[in-house]
Amino acid sequence: MKRRLLIGIGGPSGSGKTSVAQSLNALLGSEQVLVLEEDNYYRDLSRVPVTGAGVKNFDHPDALDHDLLHQHLKALLAGRKIRHPVYDFRQYRRTGETLPVGPHRVIILEGILILHDPRIRQLMDIKVYVDQDSDVCFIRRLRRDLIERGRTPESVMEQYEATVRPMFLQFVEPTKRYADVIIPGGGHNLVAIDLLATKIQSLLGARPVRAGRKASAKNR
Repeated sequence: MKRRLLIGIGGPSGSGKTSVAQSLNALLGSEQVLVLEEDNYYRDLSRVPVTGAGVKNFDHPDALDHDLLHQHLKALLAGRKIRHPVYDFRQYRRTGETLPVGPHRVIILEGILILHDPRIRQLMDIKVYVDQDSDVCFIRRLRRDLIERGRTPESVMEQYEATVRPMFLQFVEPTKRYADVIIPGGGHNLVAIDLLATKIQSLLGARPVRAGRKASAKNR
């Protein structure tokens, strides 16, 4: 049986996790790589925890269905297909639709809290933390939420102050200590991405990729 790898890419919202994941996908070859987003495992709005002020807290670990994610990752690493949920960020709920994916030799899991759950960390072959200045993260998040999720600038700023920043300090930033690799600058750090891709290829027992190839992707 061919070896399968799980690469975890964590870090704050807007740090460039998706850019790193998609760059690795391009370097390694999309036919053998699955990029899985933690965002699809958000719980429906009624099951999202609230802060003391009554604000829905999407940045708390309990807002995510890590039990289901853990089950799906184990299935993918065993060479089985899964049907992952699809989340609607305008309606704050799962759509009821599921997407069939797998099996692939490399699973790249990206999300703000994927390094927080010890069960999920234990499945990972390489743990990556994408680091970025907080002002850059905020600007990227603001742009994404306005364009893709139909939010207002006021709602984005209120959420950032009420939950995003406090939860980053409490839950996301501490996961940096679990990382095998820390990538400053996200998808713009081509040297780090090339080195990571070469390491993945060596674990797969394949020829290393040629360094210096570029791949563009939207930042998260």
